Amino acid sequence: MVDLRLEIKRKKVATDPIYMKSRREAREWAMKVLYARELTGDPLDEVIEHLLSSLSADESHLKFCLELIRQADADHQKSDELIRNCAEKWELERIATLDRVILRMAICELLHFADIPPKVTINEAIEIAKKYSTEKSDKFINGILDNVLHQSLKGLDMLPQRGNKPA
Repeated sequence: MVDLRLEIKRKKVATDPIYMKSRREAREWAMKVLYARELTGDPLDEVIEHLLSSLSADESHLKFCLELIRQADADHQKSDELIRNCAEKWELERIATLDRVILRMAICELLHFADIPPKVTINEAIEIAKKYSTEKSDKFINGILDNVLHQSLKGLDMLPQRGNKPA
């Protein structure tokens, strides 16, 4: 497990440019920004500027990262409601902050990024949880997102229609 606060502090003092090479890294940076915003309460644009200003990235990865950050932040109340509905026996406030951020990002992808297959979104969230969160977070996140997806498939219309049905 990576200590996110130490990693953010290290990135802040680094003088070399940081490169974002993949959508996975774009998701990780989005998570770092949203986590920092959640902890500090600072305005989103300030957090983005602070954490991403020295970042070098392929234009498509940076665009994806920023879209994910802004959309997840804008939709956090809707995502929190879905989490409440799908997290049996869990109060939202008892869910670790980082896990809530990862869940919000994944739900945002499920709701607004129709070009990304749901299985990919869920797998990415699980992998990020394995890297940054607690030992059991990946299973918890998988369960919540699987529940969100299955409720959608049962006709609760939580997710937009997609060309391909998730496997």
